[in-house]
Amino acid sequence: MMRLKLLLPEKVFMDRTVSKISAEARNGAFTLKPRHIDFAAALAAGILSYVDEDGETVYLAVDEGVLVKQGRNVWVAVRNAMRGPDLGELEKTVKEAFSVLDERERAVRSAAGKIEAGFVRRFLEIEGHV
Repeated sequence: MMRLKLLLPEKVFMDRTVSKISAEARNGAFTLKPRHIDFAAALAAGILSYVDEDGETVYLAVDEGVLVKQGRNVWVAVRNAMRGPDLGELEKTVKEAFSVLDERERAVRSAAGKIEAGFVRRFLEIEGHV
């Protein structure tokens, strides 16, 4: 068995004993079992699944992040994670939640762009180039 700890920026999302973990890296999917060598990977946004102590497969949607396996401990650090009852429901929930995040991200990027443009304009005014 392995100890899987999934970390979000503000909390520990989950801490479970598992027998198998499957995830997606930027260069493809992989599966870890307890006797797998120590391992580190940059995770792509997608589905992370694990088999719990009862033999049940649990699916999580995760954002980009990092997975590190050392001995029997596996740490996953991501910005966002969600659990769903099945893959269909999880996909629906993720699309709804991530669309809200995309809108927020666009608004933040737009505001940051305006701030940067204003800064450059004022800097040029101070230098006397405008």
